[in-house]
Amino acid sequence: MSRMSNRRPSSPSSHVFTRRHLLGAGLTAGVAAGVAAAWPGLAQAAPIDPDAPAGVAPGLAPDRLRAQDEPNFHPVKFRLPAPTGRKALGTTAIHLIDRSRPDPTMPSGHRELMISLWYPAGMFGSAPFAKYMPPRTSVEVDDAWTGEYGLALPSGSFDFASTETHARVDVPAQPMRHPVVLFSPGFQYSRFVNTAQVEDLASRGYVVVTIDHSHETPVEFPGGRFLPGAPESEPPGPDQIRTAVETRTADARFVLDQLERMADGRKVDADGKDLPKDLADGLDLRKAGMFGIGLGGYATANTMLQDRRISAGIDLDGTLQDDRAKGPLGDVAERGLDRPFLLFGSGETQRTDPAKDNYDPSWASFWTAQRGGRLNLAMAGTKQKAFTDYQFIFSQLFHDIYGEDPIITSVMKALVGSAKPARSVLAQREYIAAFFDQTLRRRPSPLLRGGSPKFPEVQFVR
Repeated sequence: MSRMSNRRPSSPSSHVFTRRHLLGAGLTAGVAAGVAAAWPGLAQAAPIDPDAPAGVAPGLAPDRLRAQDEPNFHPVKFRLPAPTGRKALGTTAIHLIDRSRPDPTMPSGHRELMISLWYPAGMFGSAPFAKYMPPRTSVEVDDAWTGEYGLALPSGSFDFASTETHARVDVPAQPMRHPVVLFSPGFQYSRFVNTAQVEDLASRGYVVVTIDHSHETPVEFPGGRFLPGAPESEPPGPDQIRTAVETRTADARFVLDQLERMADGRKVDADGKDLPKDLADGLDLRKAGMFGIGLGGYATANTMLQDRRISAGIDLDGTLQDDRAKGPLGDVAERGLDRPFLLFGSGETQRTDPAKDNYDPSWASFWTAQRGGRLNLAMAGTKQKAFTDYQFIFSQLFHDIYGEDPIITSVMKALVGSAKPARSVLAQREYIAAFFDQTLRRRPSPLLRGGSPKFPEVQFVR
């Protein structure tokens, strides 16, 4: 996520902006920052004047600002959508050190990672529910969306550190074997911002392993040591993207190595932490998949190209080339894979038809080269961030602070698209689970055979 200046707005009594202007004023920086953080090469938005007459160019008109009821600024705790599966959930965080890769900036002198395992839980008693993010990570992610160049909100508006998930901390795992799925987040995004998808998969009987990619995504280590991630406020160049993909691929392969060691009963945590009871025995690494959003989707495909331990993968709206507009194509886009892969795009990007807007030659090339099972879906009415928790986080936050102002609909459309968050979350959960059920568990799903009346917003592109 991009780093931004973060000055708290003055006291509410000093504002002369209406609720609508505050929301509109936040769009320019908020949309540009969020899009740039998720993926390079996308257009930036112009500021919106919600009261401008027809035909007037976008932009705030200072002479038309007027005092109105003030927004109710306060820290907002979020309500995560309940998982749809039957399993109770547990989660544990693991600190890893890859001694094959030097990193002089780390205390160990080697590359260090934080991962979380989300898993079906057994008996858990009174164990606490995990918080959405650790404290310092919460501050960093909040900083990226608030302040002078954020969404016209004061610092601390996103109270991720007090928000509870549906998983309990370090509880025993359900004593049976489960397929394992790795997750890689978007460029500069924390591993926690897809928790709704991750929890749902775990509730259906998967162990999901989420990865923070140190020096690029914000990461908090045990004891409070914190790395803020990549500092760029502008979209990265092709060379940076290629380096990031290769680093993420090496991270994912190293995590697979450590999961194998866990399954063999060996301790892998750098600080000596024990795994929750029965978790190691529950890792069925013969059935391993991976998915990711944006750059994480590119890294998923690239990891599969280099490592046959991943049997199936999903790319959520991530181009497979180093610059979506200019290329070059990634190796996986040119060579394809011999195992099943799902391309799941938003409503405005990753087109495979050259005649359509936002044509992405990397997806078209991959489709032609792909030798394993292949599927290309698009979610109508969405933008890339709709594939993260931000689709419901933004909605809850804006309504809690600004009430029912109708411009919230326009702001949400600019940030995540026009799809209703609850529908979007449900559709993504169903199709992601159906794909992994079919490819890892050999449970065919009618959802993957063609368009479904249950989810008309999910379009079969190919």
